[in-house]
Amino acid sequence: MNISAWAIRSPLASILLFIVLMVVGVYGFMRLPITYFPTIDTPVVSVTVGQSGVAPEELETEVTKPVENALASLANVERISSTVTNGESVTEVDFVLGTVDIDRAVSEVRGAVSRIRSDLPADIDEPIIERIEEEAQPVAIYAVSSTDMSLAEVSWFIDDTLARELQSVPGLAGISRIGGVDREIRVSLDPDRLHAYGLSASAVTESLASTQLDVSGGRSTFGGREQVLSTRARVDDVADLSAIGIARPGGRQIALGNLGAIRDLYAEPRSFALLGGAEVVAFSVERTMGASETGVADSVARRIDEIATATPGITMTLVDDGVRYTRGNYDAAMHTLLEGAALAVAVIFLFLKDWRATIIAALALPLSAVPTFFVIGLLGFSLNILTLLAITLVTGILVDDAIVAIENIARHRAMGKKPYRAALDASDEIGLAVIAISATIIAVFVPVGLMSGEVGLYFREFGLTVAIAVFFSLLVARLITPILSAYFLTGTIPAEGGRGAFVCAYQRLLRLALKFRWLTVGLAVGLFALSMMQLGSLPTAFLPEEDTGRLALTVELPAGSTLDETRAVAEDVSRRFSRVGDLDTVFIRGGASASGERGVRFAAVTLDFGPAAGRDMSASDVEAAIKVELSAIPDIRYQFLNARGGRDISFAILSDDGDAAQAAANAILTAMENDPAFVNPSSEATAMRPELRMDVLSKKAESLGVSTASIAETIRVSTVGDSDDNLPKFADGGRLIPIRVQLDENLRTDIETLGLLGIPAAGGIQVPLSSVVRFTYGETLSSIERLDRERRIDIGADMADGLTSGEGLEALMSLPAMRDLPPTVRISTTGDSDTQGDVFSSFIVAMSAGVLLVFVVLVLLFGSFLSPFTILASLPLSVSGVVAALMLTGSAISLPVVIGILMLMGIVTKNAIMLVDFAIEHEKAGHPRLEATMEACAERVRPIIMTTLAMVAGMLPSALAFGEGGEFRSPMAITVIGGLIASTFLSLAVVPALHLIVSGLGDRLTRLFARHAETGEPAPDAQS
Repeated sequence: MNISAWAIRSPLASILLFIVLMVVGVYGFMRLPITYFPTIDTPVVSVTVGQSGVAPEELETEVTKPVENALASLANVERISSTVTNGESVTEVDFVLGTVDIDRAVSEVRGAVSRIRSDLPADIDEPIIERIEEEAQPVAIYAVSSTDMSLAEVSWFIDDTLARELQSVPGLAGISRIGGVDREIRVSLDPDRLHAYGLSASAVTESLASTQLDVSGGRSTFGGREQVLSTRARVDDVADLSAIGIARPGGRQIALGNLGAIRDLYAEPRSFALLGGAEVVAFSVERTMGASETGVADSVARRIDEIATATPGITMTLVDDGVRYTRGNYDAAMHTLLEGAALAVAVIFLFLKDWRATIIAALALPLSAVPTFFVIGLLGFSLNILTLLAITLVTGILVDDAIVAIENIARHRAMGKKPYRAALDASDEIGLAVIAISATIIAVFVPVGLMSGEVGLYFREFGLTVAIAVFFSLLVARLITPILSAYFLTGTIPAEGGRGAFVCAYQRLLRLALKFRWLTVGLAVGLFALSMMQLGSLPTAFLPEEDTGRLALTVELPAGSTLDETRAVAEDVSRRFSRVGDLDTVFIRGGASASGERGVRFAAVTLDFGPAAGRDMSASDVEAAIKVELSAIPDIRYQFLNARGGRDISFAILSDDGDAAQAAANAILTAMENDPAFVNPSSEATAMRPELRMDVLSKKAESLGVSTASIAETIRVSTVGDSDDNLPKFADGGRLIPIRVQLDENLRTDIETLGLLGIPAAGGIQVPLSSVVRFTYGETLSSIERLDRERRIDIGADMADGLTSGEGLEALMSLPAMRDLPPTVRISTTGDSDTQGDVFSSFIVAMSAGVLLVFVVLVLLFGSFLSPFTILASLPLSVSGVVAALMLTGSAISLPVVIGILMLMGIVTKNAIMLVDFAIEHEKAGHPRLEATMEACAERVRPIIMTTLAMVAGMLPSALAFGEGGEFRSPMAITVIGGLIASTFLSLAVVPALHLIVSGLGDRLTRLFARHAETGEPAPDAQS
């Protein structure tokens, strides 16, 4: 059925349909969340086990490996990774996407850990099992300072007041404090008094914990009323703690105050935060899954303004706006969409020279794009970098079908027909071509929306958004465009002019190309081969460099550095960076690296210098100035992270043998440092920290009845206190303050004092620590990384100016140190280096599936196996344009370029479809094949050039890289423009020539099969 004819005769249903679609589309657009990346719900669960003061190597053996072995037995586990630092083991287990629900994954992990809990050390903190959300990144970081509150009071203000006040903000998952201190009751023991009373720090802690309790004691009935019985032993004032009796050997007691000083202080800081060199307490804001980044950030900002107004003396400053780039990308995409639409409409008017026809074609844009927002909202998508990219890049494509339809209607009107009749006849004539054009684009992008793995989750939204928008553009072209043309165009018949000089020149060139058709096709094949050779020589990269107005770097001090030393360096860094122009804020977080590794020798620096349009220095200029300042600071290492939180290239060295892995890492790092292609290669795992070892004198300890466990526990509790879960608590109102019992700070640093610590021995006596151990100095690993139950050492580097990450990987693999690895060591790419391979291979599969699906669609539409081959020949014709565009602009083959090539697979076939479809129709009308082909090309060259220029105009603002995110959109638009222009002009000569060759082959096959039919053998359809 000719649906366009039905729509023209009964327009009410189609008009009402699109009125409803526009209304729900606007409603859906207003409700769509704005995010940077799509919402990804990956089944990742972490297991965190703490054991105060325990070295990484010991934790690895006693905690990490048993946990990993337990998790490895679970079904559908894809990867297990662990990070072991001093006193903490964190293991993350990644399940295969789509095989297990995240809640079930958490339950299974909890069950596996529970089964081995008895095999883990008894003094560990209770394992913390929680899901890891890919989206749990801060949308904003605020610094809090006060003129009349101490650091501890500001910290508690954030933890208590601010956390409660912000709970009502929709979409807010919570806040996390950065820096500051935690209140703590400190009991600083005197080792001489401990020795005199025969006590140890652990014995004092246990005795204190057993008395500082308020517990229920049951229930009973008194005076005819049931009452609850409770035992209360906690003191109400810190000063009263000194009178608490501590049990001594022999049943006697000693007051806690006689054993040392009791002070209401705060826990030993392991982190800090600086803003512009001044210490502050900061907090980060996280959103819930699926919530709008900009919506949460704006709501939090408004609520914080209200809180600050109601709390005099408190100042809250935004130091890191995590959504500024997201908001900028959204605004730039909207502007690019409107600018591209305006340019596409201008091209239409220049060709049609009829404002009514131009309006009809232009209406295809909103009528296609707006309903798309409603559908992607139903699918759970957001307005993110990929869906916005899809909408902006299809700007020209959305009017493509309408242009083809309206141009053909205009051609029929020029024949003398009234608008109503012209719309009926032209829509019927062009119907198959319009459907084929849209169907091929949809066929290319649907496989992208169905890609597997985590890469597929990201690009699912891109592919399906394009497919949905193109589907609506097809509906517009088959329903609304014919209706408007029939009823909105004037009855005045435009004068039919002769074919212009361009068409006449094209016909002369075409006649020559068709006369030497084999040579024409041969030259096209040669050009394709040359282009493919040149394409292989182009540099590759995962993503183009983007100027986000923000830099993140890690400053690392030598192993063994204290937090005070890190603070001094951080203050020096702040002072030096204040001399760099265009820097708005310098925020430093001490105690952690920019990649998340914790340690007092790290400092994460965040530099904000605003949008590129408002400053004189580019991001690379700022980075160069920062490097100059950092190079003047002695005894530090630094590394910059890209916008995705990684290095230009990164890889991991894996081995069961930690020493072999370390040796290989050292060799590779040395080789990279001597190669000018690599800038600042580093590996955090190679850092060693000093260690004071206490080698137990086994025979003597055994004779005295001293166990190794009691030695370790005494040392741990004396120096850092008991584990957090086991600390006694002091009740201050509704707040429980931990009581930490340990040696006085000045005495903990004296090795002679440590040697005098009493260790419980047989018979209830105590012996000095120095009598059962020998003190030696050495080194130990500062942290341990593991992947799939193997030791893992991560190495990263930046690339020298002018080199891409792809070239860096090639240079890396050519190093002798990489080729001469021992058999027990292997290499695995990580970060962008790993993702790049996954993404490119996934897109190759998607492209192959898309081309195959396009072939199937064309066969079904044309009822022939040969004509689709002619149409698909337009695909390789675009390669030369892609290569030329990339070379002219100096762009590398990156993810946006791959997406652009994928888009070309869908849109370049439109020219061939129009040429072949019209040629076949003319042949069916009785024209000789050569004449039919010539006539079809002459008739279709105008809409082909028109649609090509409209699409190029629609993508031109993206190619010019205006606004935030322009660096990502530009290579893609450049790729599409170059490939589209080359394919268009080559298709006008090569496709007709190939059509004649393939049709001639079809004739010969028909005659051959006909002879078989005469002999009684079955003959297939001639065109099949």
